[in-house]
Amino acid sequence: MVTIDTPASLESFRRFVISSTCISYAPRAYLEDIEVFAERGEDLGSIYVEAADKVTLKKIRDITFVNGKDVLGIIYNSKSGNTSLKWRQLKRNNGKVTGEASANSLANLSESGVLTIEWVENYLKKKSAEAKTEKTS
Repeated sequence: MVTIDTPASLESFRRFVISSTCISYAPRAYLEDIEVFAERGEDLGSIYVEAADKVTLKKIRDITFVNGKDVLGIIYNSKSGNTSLKWRQLKRNNGKVTGEASANSLANLSESGVLTIEWVENYLKKKSAEAKTEKTS
């Protein structure tokens, strides 16, 4: 598990949630629409979108697609329980992602633009240095 605490745009976190859950079957129009978000019930690893204005569009498999405007936050929990992340609005479509992520989620966070390559490289350097310190102790 990796602790995440980083600034991120709403769109990058939206792409992360979709790539982690339903990219293989989400309608193309939903993938391309920056106001369409994925939600999922608590029994399957909850995903919840908190928005000033939210309308349910369609349920496909275990995902309910919603149209959200003025999104204040998104709570994402993976089915496995290994990832638990929250995006909170700071200003308009910019916010902050905090929580714990699995190795698989790290890849999706990086691909979607939530984490930068520099963030991942710095994390790997830090872990490498910690491992060397433990070996010499």
